[in-house]
Amino acid sequence: MSSRLAAQQARRPPEARAIAALRGDVMWSALRFLSDDMLEGRGTGARGGQLTTQYLAAQFMALGLEPAGDNGTWFHRVPIVTLNPAATLEVSQGAPARALRYRDDFVAWAERADSSVSATGELVFVGFGIAAPEWRWDDYKGMDLRGKILLMLVNDPGLRNPDIFRGNILTYYGRWTYKLEEAARRGAAGVLLLHNDTMATYGWATVRNSWTGDQVRLEAPPTSLAWAGWIQQPVATELLRQRSHDLDALIRAAARPDFRPVALGLELRGTVQSTMRRMTTENVVGRLPGNDPALAAEAVLITGHWDHLGIGSPVNGDSIMNGAVDNASGIATMLGVADALVRGGVRARRSIVFVAFAAEEKGLLGSTAFATQPPLPHAQMAALLNVDVTNLYGRTRDIAVLGAEHSSLGPLFERAARAEGLRVTVDSGALRRGSFFRSDHFPLARAGVPSLSWQSGSDFVGRPAGWGEEQERLFNRDRYHQPDDEI
Repeated sequence: MSSRLAAQQARRPPEARAIAALRGDVMWSALRFLSDDMLEGRGTGARGGQLTTQYLAAQFMALGLEPAGDNGTWFHRVPIVTLNPAATLEVSQGAPARALRYRDDFVAWAERADSSVSATGELVFVGFGIAAPEWRWDDYKGMDLRGKILLMLVNDPGLRNPDIFRGNILTYYGRWTYKLEEAARRGAAGVLLLHNDTMATYGWATVRNSWTGDQVRLEAPPTSLAWAGWIQQPVATELLRQRSHDLDALIRAAARPDFRPVALGLELRGTVQSTMRRMTTENVVGRLPGNDPALAAEAVLITGHWDHLGIGSPVNGDSIMNGAVDNASGIATMLGVADALVRGGVRARRSIVFVAFAAEEKGLLGSTAFATQPPLPHAQMAALLNVDVTNLYGRTRDIAVLGAEHSSLGPLFERAARAEGLRVTVDSGALRRGSFFRSDHFPLARAGVPSLSWQSGSDFVGRPAGWGEEQERLFNRDRYHQPDDEI
């Protein structure tokens, strides 16, 4: 570059220099590598996951970032317990003895770090399993549920009654994570989440692929829950019919605030045998230092998760869960942004910290560990921008965002998007699925860090109206958490 061109480049606004330096080949090459069969689905604790973290550290180093993990390394340690379950579930009293089919009728996993857990108890339907004083909602009504097996709905009552909660916009009370937390507070011994595609917002194939194979958790004290799982709604309907209960009627009743728990007259025995191992996985952390001495100790975090599901059940002979869209695309975008900032000679006033989180698919474990044992104080985290699944289909006129309403980041994001000629939209499907609570910005948002997550828009240039929404629907049906999520 001539000195004159270099001088012209230096006079351009920093955001313009960064955008001009973005390179599609950098992102596509990272995407292809991360989603290659060689990485075996980037499973947490598996060989492919270890290769991924080494690759990302090497990329950060090659870009000239500073290591910002533990003790001056690229890595922030995440101690985990891995349990690979095989479960049995049978009716032990109240109806003819019957063993349900693991993977087909139900899935289950241990809620304790133990190679063998078992719980037998009376089955009680507790509606949505929600106690929310601010919504004047209590599904439990004071019933003693210690030692019981709870059957409950996912999502929240607004899905069936638009006048309560936030209508069909999922709140945290609708997340299965909340429901298990509440069941443990009530002393329950086990939980069965009732699955149908509408209320879960994903199909049984996603459940089977996500909750069989390695189940990973952070080390934590045990609770009353021995195990938890999902059961297919037609299977539960048949079981309850044997005790003259109409499950459809119970579901309708659960949408009313006067619902009370229903003892179902069945006793279930669940056992989960697991191979167990303790290990450490890593978040990968790199820092681009800020140039303002007064602000450089603060950081804007750009984040995404590097993991996927590893090797799962074969579909048409393919068992590798490559996770190209989810979320090799997000990590490739992160690397592209880092490359553009370095290539464009851009230094922000605050430091920019790039974090590739581990074990998102296992329950936001890497980001939870980062939030609870942060390598820099929360007060120094000025903002967090997360990318979990990005656009591989072409140019759009819009960009989607989650969490804009929860902090002052929303107006800033909208202003930046408008400067690029983009409308900011909110994906109604993502709101229904509760996506704000299902990605790595959430543990940091709970810790008080202004956070949002951005995704592809749906208004594609050169495509008919509705094309983008149809691609998302097809992806969620045919590729999400399945071997077909590949390049």
